Amino acid sequence: MVIIGILRKIRDNKFLFEELVRRDFNKKYKRTVLGMFWSVLSPLMLLLVMALVFTNFFGRSTAHYIPYLFCGNLIFSYYSESTTSGMSSLLDNAGIFSKINVPKYMFLLSKNISSLINFGLTIIILFIFVAANGIPFTWKFFLLLYPICALVGFNLGVGLILSALYVFFRDMRYLYDIFKTMLMYFSAIFYTIDSYPEKVQMMFNLNPVYVYITYFRKIIIENTVPSLPLHLLAFGYAASALIIGAVIYKKQNFKFLYYI
Repeated sequence: MVIIGILRKIRDNKFLFEELVRRDFNKKYKRTVLGMFWSVLSPLMLLLVMALVFTNFFGRSTAHYIPYLFCGNLIFSYYSESTTSGMSSLLDNAGIFSKINVPKYMFLLSKNISSLINFGLTIIILFIFVAANGIPFTWKFFLLLYPICALVGFNLGVGLILSALYVFFRDMRYLYDIFKTMLMYFSAIFYTIDSYPEKVQMMFNLNPVYVYITYFRKIIIENTVPSLPLHLLAFGYAASALIIGAVIYKKQNFKFLYYI
């Protein structure tokens, strides 16, 4: 029922929502020569740097290391871009919702749509690297829709939490940058966790980003259907983030205007 209500409000404000998405996407590449091609070039350049640095350390013992690295970098980059841009979504649009009554979560949704478009473009490049590494495409690749949908929901939930907190505490931007750096190193993007004890490996599942990265790697590189616990974790993290974010928005909604 909640989702239906949100969809109805988006439909009622369709024009505004479309303009927000168009504005956010165009603003990102304004006055750039390559424009939206930076969506592809940026992760490729980062991948190149990471491959040059870490291949000698981890690539020799890791099968299909470049796709392995790409999966981790792709998921974390999407999470980082989506939540970071979402954090400032309320303050960036304070001039709009302070004058007209519109659902405030629409600004966060527009930011996430823009990030999702970039993610979609980059995942095409991932598939090119997968083919170049001789990894066969199987029907299991369709299962990637599940972690993608879960990750979208998780990013939206985290964005709701961060955007609300950022209105009240401007230090959140700096704290979150530190947190993302820590999260990146604990997401096993460029290394494997096989050498760790089993209990330590289980602790990595406390990191939602690692769970989504693992789901991608299981299907693409290992050609296996992820286990039921991994499915439940992916869904649980997304649902929990959305619920917590929605509760915070509902309780603090009337206070936003006093702090912008």
